Amino acid sequence: MRRILVSLRAEENRLTKRMASWESVWARGLLPPVEDAAEHTKLWWAAAAVMAAGGGWRGRRAAAAGIAGLVVAQGLSNGVAKQLVERRRPPKEWFPHDDVEERPDSSSFPSGHTAAAVAFTAAVAPTWPWAGAACAVPAILVAVERIHSGAHYPSDVAAGAAIGLAAAAAVRAAPRLLLRHLG
Repeated sequence: MRRILVSLRAEENRLTKRMASWESVWARGLLPPVEDAAEHTKLWWAAAAVMAAGGGWRGRRAAAAGIAGLVVAQGLSNGVAKQLVERRRPPKEWFPHDDVEERPDSSSFPSGHTAAAVAFTAAVAPTWPWAGAACAVPAILVAVERIHSGAHYPSDVAAGAAIGLAAAAAVRAAPRLLLRHLG
C-alpha cells in the first residue's frame, strides 16, 4: 500500500510541475483574470445576480440554489476540511511564473475555490441546465488555474470538486428532508 501511495504522490508531483510550466498564451492570458474574478467568490455572486435579474422565476431559483451550494461548500472546505488536514502548498521552485507569490498561507487541502465553483455550478444545473452549462466553463478554468498558479496539487482540486458536488447534492436534498422531518 505504501508503495502505491508513494507512486501516486510522485505522479501528482509530476503533473503539478507540468501544469505549472504550461506557458501557452492562452493559459497566461485567461487563467489570471479567471482567478481574480473567482477570488472571494465574486464570479459566482455576479453570475447569481445576472440569473436572478434576467432569468425570471427559474433564474431566481437557480441563483438561490447556486449561492446556497457555494455557502455550504465554503463551510465544508474552508471551515472544516482545511482545519482538519494540514498540507503544504506545492514548492515555489516548481513554478516559473510570479503567480506563486500570491498564494494563500492556509492548508493546500482542499481547494476552496474549486469547491465553491463546482457547488455553484452543480446546484444551478438541475434548475436551469443552460445556466449550469455556462457556469461549467469558468468552474473548470478555476480548477485548472488553482494548479497552474501553484496554489494547489491536483488532489486538492479533486477533493474540492467532490466537496462541491456533495454540497450541491445536500442543497438539492434539503427541502425534501425538511418536509419529511416536519411532516
